[in-house]
Amino acid sequence: MHPRHNAAFTALLAAALFGATTPLAKELLGTLSPFMVAGLFYLGSGVGLSIGILFRRLRRSAGERENESRIQFAEVPWLLGAIAAGGVAGPALLMFGLSTTSAATSSLLLNLEGVFTAFIAWVVFRENVDLQIFLGMVAIVAGGVALSWQSGAGAVSPGALLVVAACVSWAVDNNLTRKVSTNDAMTIACLKGLVAGSVNLGIAFFAGAHLPGAVRTAAAMLTGFAGYGVSLVLFVIALRNLGTARTGAYFSVAPIFGVTLSLILWPEMPSLLFWVAAALMALGIWLHIRERHEHPHTHEVLAHNHRHRHDEHHQHTHDFEWDGEEPHTHPHQHAPITHTHAHFPDIHHRHSH
Repeated sequence: MHPRHNAAFTALLAAALFGATTPLAKELLGTLSPFMVAGLFYLGSGVGLSIGILFRRLRRSAGERENESRIQFAEVPWLLGAIAAGGVAGPALLMFGLSTTSAATSSLLLNLEGVFTAFIAWVVFRENVDLQIFLGMVAIVAGGVALSWQSGAGAVSPGALLVVAACVSWAVDNNLTRKVSTNDAMTIACLKGLVAGSVNLGIAFFAGAHLPGAVRTAAAMLTGFAGYGVSLVLFVIALRNLGTARTGAYFSVAPIFGVTLSLILWPEMPSLLFWVAAALMALGIWLHIRERHEHPHTHEVLAHNHRHRHDEHHQHTHDFEWDGEEPHTHPHQHAPITHTHAHFPDIHHRHSH
């Protein structure tokens, strides 16, 4: 598979896992409080990934463990900001907003997350955008609006503004996570899950909620592990390879996967708006996949640590005995280089235009 298609597939798989979480939550969790649902989902994500990280470390050699990517002190504020915005503020604002806002209005407003993500990436972090990518984003968002549109969607209310604020929080989270995306994706997702899960469960218990039975608790945590944990790992990898706006655009198709799974669980004839939404989202994905951004550009000196192969961007020597195995992880420095090739705004191409 071509690297650009592989990166797009990673983002779409993240969207599929996340989108499938909504109908599964409806089927598995019933009448639990929203904060209890969020807490169990996030905690399941964090605990599941913690187990995965432990098994991975046990399988690695001492040399591999020594060279594995670690979050640097200078990156900690970015990660804490992402956790606070996306794991704490976002869910809290959404839950308060949902308490006074219709489901139809909320579904429409949640499509704004992709818009805000792209806007922050383009305006604040100066990520590259061209007309084709912009039109693809418009098509995907329009598909989300068509998918969630229902008659009787209410006017803007204080509750609706809280839902919008939740979208802004997740957009900030997405952009801040990009700043630490060179690090191990499982570690980032694990930390987010443990912190967000603990905070949301704490709020639920403070409000008087109680844990459900063992079966429903396990089902909720397992759903969260797949839909929030594995999905977030894939999302971080996509951020590393595609940039924030493009990854956010692909992730915005998550509702189509949720609706499709709902139609499988509760069979019925899809509405006309479903097919309109599917067509618009397919158009947006096609516009993104066919992008070819190519121009002469210069790589400045850059030192970081991530999993890599010795491609044209990684021509360096090693200060340790290397057995030739790729990909591998170790701290390395990029020498300045000027060349021309097609690229995304990934971790090696965050240059100005």
